[in-house]
Order: sequence, then structure tokens, then C-alpha cells
Amino acid sequence: MIDRLRSGEHAILVCIGLGRTPDPDRVEEFTALAQSAGAEVLERLVVTRKSADPRYLLGSGKVSELRERVAATGADLVLVDHELSPSQERNLEQELKCRVLDRSGLILDIFAQRARSFEGKLQVELAQLQHLSTRLVRGWTHLERQKGGIGLRGPGETQLETDRRLVGRRIKTLNDRLDRVLVQRDTTRRDRQRRAVPTVALVGYTNAGKSTLFNRLTAAEAFAADQLFATLDPTVRRLGVAAGLDIALADTVGFVRDLPHELVAAFRSTLQEARDADLLLHVIDAADPERAERIAQVDHVLDSIGAGDLPQIAIYNKIDRTGEAPRIEFSADGRADRVWLSAQTGAGVGLLREALQGHFGRDLARLRVRVPARGGRARARFHEAGAVLAERVETDGGFELDVWMRRPDIERICREEGLDPPVAMPCLAESAFLQSTRISNVGNA
Repeated sequence: MIDRLRSGEHAILVCIGLGRTPDPDRVEEFTALAQSAGAEVLERLVVTRKSADPRYLLGSGKVSELRERVAATGADLVLVDHELSPSQERNLEQELKCRVLDRSGLILDIFAQRARSFEGKLQVELAQLQHLSTRLVRGWTHLERQKGGIGLRGPGETQLETDRRLVGRRIKTLNDRLDRVLVQRDTTRRDRQRRAVPTVALVGYTNAGKSTLFNRLTAAEAFAADQLFATLDPTVRRLGVAAGLDIALADTVGFVRDLPHELVAAFRSTLQEARDADLLLHVIDAADPERAERIAQVDHVLDSIGAGDLPQIAIYNKIDRTGEAPRIEFSADGRADRVWLSAQTGAGVGLLREALQGHFGRDLARLRVRVPARGGRARARFHEAGAVLAERVETDGGFELDVWMRRPDIERICREEGLDPPVAMPCLAESAFLQSTRISNVGNA
């Protein structure tokens, strides 16, 4: 569709700071992004400007310098760590005689490489097309353009209009397909809620170790690697944290500063796992010197998707690189607030299970529920949740169930199924139950 050179992946990076010198940590992160996309970084050009040049973003002098460096190194790609307008991107390509990609385009390319599932590929294609739709005009500058008047309408204008229609039609098709995927995810989510299974979502900056921790907890085989955006596709697994208490653990896409708006919109079904969770596990790289800034950036993204007010437990991962001891830190009200662990070695992962028990186990209760003979669906829901400790058949054909699960879930099922309120039973105290199931071995997974 667009006539551009595609010869190689030898890149020069341009890191620009407007009003101040570019942050060295941001420069390193942009380098890691380029390498994650498969580029060989030849040089890095760090630029400081008071304001953006409307034509090139850079000043004309820096553009000339960059053109010389492209020619001297044989680079065929220039990556700019800033948002470029379509005209700025086109002007730079014309001056440098090579491909130019801004930060959003680079991240979109990484996502395109990483997507594996049908849903992930749809989301990435949608984001790419939304990004491309504003840049179609530059692709046909080698053809005639409409100049006005009879007989002056050139093939370039016709092709541009055709491309816009095709892109718009494809975007509509992708949105329709993703809406169907969203309905399927909503159905699965409602099923978990019906079975009274709390959802816990792993969130955090990219490469903080979310997938490694997910695999450690669930024995899953989600792809994990020491690279940015190693995995995109959401994965949900059931995890038992105590007798009568299961949770649905969701591994979500990692965040990064200046995440393109197209990706936030396209990955709405993935991010909904975080938005609808009962608890967020915010995974933090404890060895990252910029971790405070990373935490703030993740919190900003969570606020933007409507998940900023959800309860969180901060998971300080990679303590094997810092020498920190595995431990739980509690808030003033006695709830687990921070857990220090290593997903790679397993040290402290048992403490995370204990923190999950403490968070959800406070509501555990043993109650007696009376189910009439016509209440087969209600009885099935308690059995599906694995919460029935004992069951007695009554003379009228009804059932009396001894149920052990979270009190709010028992009361909700009784309310939804039209049952009488549950009755408390003399039983093992909740604190004694939690003590009996506590995992105190710091090194256990």
C-alpha cells in the first residue's frame, strides 16, 4: 500500500528532550525497545530543544547532522523517541532517505511480533491500522495529486481515497470481531463470578517478572523472557490458596511509559481483566533503580482504565538480585501491603500465598444453607465452588448444606437463588483455620 524501503534493521536512535536534557533512563529504555524489536543499534543521538520544530521536530542543523550519520553508517532506519506527526515523519524520511519510525510505531511493531493468540493478533492489527490511517497521505506522493479543475484529477488522489475506504472497512471488521471476543470474555468472567471465584490480576511495568511469577504460582507455561513485552496475550488460571478458597489468577500485558493510545483502546478486553479484578498484584522490579517512577507510571495507566481504586498488594520481585530478605509488610489495619520475593528462585512465593489467604480468607465462614427441593441450581452452584463440607437430605426432599466459603459469596448466592439467609454454625474459628493452612516456610513456592 505504501511505497517505502524495507531493506534492513540497522538503526540510529534519536532521543529528544523538549525543555530539558533527555532522562538517561529513558534513553536506555528506548534502546531496549529498539533491541526488542530486532534492530541493531548503530548510534544514539541525544538532542535537547526548547520547543519542537513544526517541520522536523528536530532543528534543521540536527537534521543535517543526522543525514550525514545515516550516510556514514549505512543505517536504513531512524527511530525517534517522541511522537511524530504524519507530516514530520514524511519530511524526515524525505531528508534522510531512509525509514523513520516514532516511539508509537516502534511499540506497535514489537506488539505485532509478540502477539500469538487470535485475539492478540486482532488487537495489534487494529492498533496498527488506526495508527496508519493518519499516515496514508505520504504513501502516494510519487503519484499525481488533485490540483483542481477538469481533467486534473490524478491517480494518486483516487488511490488515497480507495486506501482510506479499505482501511476504514477493515477497522470496522476488526472492531466487530473484538466485540464478539469481548462478549466471550464477559461470559467467562460472569461464570467465574457465578461460581464465586475471586479474580486477581497481575499488573506492572513491562519486564518486571509478571509471567515468571504467574508460572511459579500456577505451574503454567506462559512465555516468559528477559525482554520488553515478552508476552501480550492474557492468560487466566485457577489457583487454590486454601481449603475452600480458589482464585482466578490473570496475567496481563505489561505497561510502559507513553503507551500509545491506539494500544490502550485496542487492548480493552485484555485490560478489562485488570479493571474487573477483585485484587491487583502490582509486580515491581525491586532491582530497578527507577522503580518509584515505574510505580507511578503503572498507577497512571491503571487510573486511565478505571482500575486505580482497586485494592492492591505490591509485589517486589527479583530480590535475588538485591540481597533483600523475603518478607511481608503489613499496613496499619493488618492487611498485607507488600511482599518481597523472587519469582525466579521461588524465595518468598509462599509468603504471597499467605498474603492471598489473609486478604480473601478474612471473609471465610462456615454457614448452614437450607435448599428446597426445587433449588437444584443453587445446590449445584455451591458444589461447583467446592464449598460443600457436608450435605443432609431432609424429609421434604430439600437439602441442608454445610458450606465453607467467603461469607459475601454465600449471601449473594442465597439472595440470587431466593434462599433463606444462611445460618452460622459452631465451627472451627476462621483464625484457627488460617493458622492451620498458613504457609510459613519462606523458601517454599
